[in-house]
Amino acid sequence: MTDRELDAAGISDAVLRAAYRHCRALNARHGRTYFLATRLLPVERRPAVHALYGFARWADDIVDSLDPGAGPDARVRALARLQEELEEGLRHGGGQPVVRALADTARRYAIDHTHFRDFMVAMRSDLVVTAYPSYADLRAYMHGSAAVIGLEMLPVLGTVVPREEAAPYAAALGVAFQLSNFLRDVGEDLDRGRVYLPADLLAGNGVDRELLAWSRATGLPDSRIIAALREFEALTRGVYRAAMPGVELLDPVARPCIRAAAVLYGGILDAVARDGYAVLHRRSVVPRRRRAVVAADGLVRVAAARLRARTAPGHRPPPSARALPAAASSPTAAVRSTEEVA
Repeated sequence: MTDRELDAAGISDAVLRAAYRHCRALNARHGRTYFLATRLLPVERRPAVHALYGFARWADDIVDSLDPGAGPDARVRALARLQEELEEGLRHGGGQPVVRALADTARRYAIDHTHFRDFMVAMRSDLVVTAYPSYADLRAYMHGSAAVIGLEMLPVLGTVVPREEAAPYAAALGVAFQLSNFLRDVGEDLDRGRVYLPADLLAGNGVDRELLAWSRATGLPDSRIIAALREFEALTRGVYRAAMPGVELLDPVARPCIRAAAVLYGGILDAVARDGYAVLHRRSVVPRRRRAVVAADGLVRVAAARLRARTAPGHRPPPSARALPAAASSPTAAVRSTEEVA
């Protein structure tokens, strides 16, 4: 479906199409939850989402996945090179595939370049900051690592209100998604030398880094850790509640995508709780059947939104429009069916 997405978006340059394909592959490989939700967007908007996610994934991989044997300064140099390519790409285009696609998306949707620069500041912070004293400190970091992702997405999704009215909700939802990942990844982040759970929240439950490390090493649970994780879960659910009213401020045809993403990311919290908050010992995952049910619901919502759009006064269907497959009747087939949507 890649060619169809690119054709619908009006992306004809061969080099640029290859850049977008590269970003789409990154999204499919590393962001299965969000990739699934992206399939619910109108076909012409998907390449832009792939570009935004592809760039974020590329930078994040530099921070977390670069060969440790390359030396402690290798990540600093790699991020500096990416920053230089980003600035050049935003000014003149070109650069490696993720930068080329990102710059094109920024131009097409008039995305504020400050968001990309704030994101890079957060990535550099990850190289030196290993803990956060308070939730306020964590939120300051997440402005660049998560909130700006929501802000970048707004021009692509479209809104039914002035963009600045929807912006706080979009930023909050980006934060909620990342908080969910932080809860799921406590053990993996600890292995990387980082603790994203605020130190004051941990201390309030009698937990410190040493206790986390002991539990990670021994595989033994601790009631104090579980209490801290439950508190962090409750905090995260509060952010979701604050963010979700913003879905209704989006373009109706974009709402199913974001609603599905919110349900799936929120499902990480449910999976962690179901597993007994054992995030120091294993990774909690949203069951495939749950993903299928969410996808099926998204398909129904997409169909309804498009029907309303087609029957609206003055509507002219785009050349790429076609009927949705009747997949929602079979939840077990819903994940596969999202690959056929629009």
